[in-house]
Amino acid sequence: MSISNDPLTPALRDLIYANHILHHHGVVDAYGHVSIRHPTKPSVYIMCGYMAPAMVSSPDDLIHYHVSNSDPVDSGPNAKKKGYSERFIHGEIFKRFPSVQSVIHSHAEEVLPYAVSTGVPMRAVYHMAGFLGSQPTKVFDISPHYQDGDQQDMLVRNARFGAALAEVFASNNDEKRPDETVVLMKRHGFTAVGESLVTTVYRAIYTRINAEAQTKAMAISRNVYGEQADEKGGFDGLTQSQGEGCYLMCEQYQDKPWRLWLERSLTQLCMEGEMQIDEVHEQALGRRINQGERAVKDMSNEE
Repeated sequence: MSISNDPLTPALRDLIYANHILHHHGVVDAYGHVSIRHPTKPSVYIMCGYMAPAMVSSPDDLIHYHVSNSDPVDSGPNAKKKGYSERFIHGEIFKRFPSVQSVIHSHAEEVLPYAVSTGVPMRAVYHMAGFLGSQPTKVFDISPHYQDGDQQDMLVRNARFGAALAEVFASNNDEKRPDETVVLMKRHGFTAVGESLVTTVYRAIYTRINAEAQTKAMAISRNVYGEQADEKGGFDGLTQSQGEGCYLMCEQYQDKPWRLWLERSLTQLCMEGEMQIDEVHEQALGRRINQGERAVKDMSNEE
């Protein structure tokens, strides 16, 4: 099969860009991670090795894992490459839901208050977060799943914890598609899922923005009404009908910001010279990288 017809090449390219896009938008920093299901081998998923997402620059930085047990696929020298201890978040969600094609785990600081103050639920407060629905976002608590001898560091570092998290995405054990798009993780962060990388990146970014908007709305109400804020209206989340309508709208138009984010990521990588373009990567990205370089040169000439 030629490189141009191989779906894996563009999938890896977009996964590399997604790491940078999520970093740029404050969804990940030195921690956090994004994965995809292999486009032609559904029993395999792919994510970067043990590094900050913004440091990912080539397919060599990525590791392929078995969905069945989150062990590396490669049994050669690359099998010694260090990976994330929390890859079980991804592996167990991929195992539980065949429809899920991408998973993102984040500690975004705007979302963290709702993973700590669980008495204040996170809600979809505007249309761009319609994927959250109209009900409070569910919260996964790892504490009840600890056993004697477990290191209680909140990390989802084994299949037992990952499977418990995956179950929160579904209403019953028979469902093969997740009911939830985002689940908060108590004292930890959140995890987003989707049927494509584009969808999941969109959801992760707008989850962060929605949380910030809700916090500011509650702060404004508290400043104006004081102790009567709850009685006079702290904030209005989406109604059920609005949640359903906005969900459909988000699904229809999420490709628009992705194209913008992709172009910005590409231009930034070209300017910083971070991309390590091997032969395969160059054939997948060469034309657009040249366009990005020309754009940078044109800007320089205008100055």
